Amino acid sequence: MTTPTPSSHPYEALSPDVVLDALDSVGLRGDGRLMALSSYENRVYQVQLEDAYEGHASVVAKFYRPKRWSDAQILEEHQFAAQLMEAEVPMIGPLVLSGATLHHFGGFAFSVSPKRGGRAPELDDFEVLEWIGRLLARLHTVGAAQPFAHRPALDAASFAIEPHDWLLAHDMIPLDVQSDWQAVYEVAIESIAASAGSTWADGLKGLKTPLSTSSTVKMIRLHGDCHPGNILWTPTDQPHPGPHFVDLDDARTGPAVQDLWMLLSGDRRQRTGQLSALLDGYEQVRNFDRRELALIEPLRTLRLIHYSAWLARRWTDPAFPAAFPWFGSSDYWKGQVLMLQEQVEAMGEEALVV
Repeated sequence: MTTPTPSSHPYEALSPDVVLDALDSVGLRGDGRLMALSSYENRVYQVQLEDAYEGHASVVAKFYRPKRWSDAQILEEHQFAAQLMEAEVPMIGPLVLSGATLHHFGGFAFSVSPKRGGRAPELDDFEVLEWIGRLLARLHTVGAAQPFAHRPALDAASFAIEPHDWLLAHDMIPLDVQSDWQAVYEVAIESIAASAGSTWADGLKGLKTPLSTSSTVKMIRLHGDCHPGNILWTPTDQPHPGPHFVDLDDARTGPAVQDLWMLLSGDRRQRTGQLSALLDGYEQVRNFDRRELALIEPLRTLRLIHYSAWLARRWTDPAFPAAFPWFGSSDYWKGQVLMLQEQVEAMGEEALVV
């Protein structure tokens, strides 16, 4: 396996002074206090301001990973966030500064959002899940109103086939594991097509055809990465109580169930109960196509394959070896083989029914 050596990376030039100067360029003067927030894909900072801006004593500055998204794709994220806020969906979107939401400074594209606190939602509370279900339905109602023009679709080509080809072309999988991983990958791809059946129709049978060509599953604008860390919960005794979204960085086109399955955990009984609570809330606002439940395990499998390639592509960013020291070893890839085997078994089971 060839592991890229961490080297000079664009983010190494993103010093605190650059962050403050970038904010100053759009009329916000930081008082020197800034704190890096948890984010690997981008660099995100909480910055205290000398003078409050529209009542905000501090803001969150997001510096987008260079060459990941085009300006047009980032602006679609901002437009989606603005549409959600206009529809009164709890969403933290970027501020309009100097007439724009997307700015450039020192070779970086960045945006600035108001700071809003919160804690992780208690996903073992079915009332919380029902509330989140209503929130997701409202998001999807806005998402279904129009398509993305520039953002990509969630499909097997981009989340499995291309990552697989890239990993092999760059010798990222150790030779002692490569044949086992390749074998289970091929079975997993066939299982995705088989378990999806007519639900994804031609969109998945071709494997290199985007899922958006499917005539049986409605493709809408999604949050795209709706895990618990991207939902913050504000206590009911605080302003803006309940759940709100904090990040649309991975917004894509895909089936609605993509934004539900990452909120499920535990054994089949537990996941069934959680899904039932989510859909109880969701269907108070918007209809849900139950055929999409057959996509949960295929989507989980696509994410598993994509995640390994995501880590490998980011390895020259010094933050990644420090945060994921276990990545790339034979033991890591043996673990991936086992997880893919488990996913093949899961795709062979009956889909969750609620």
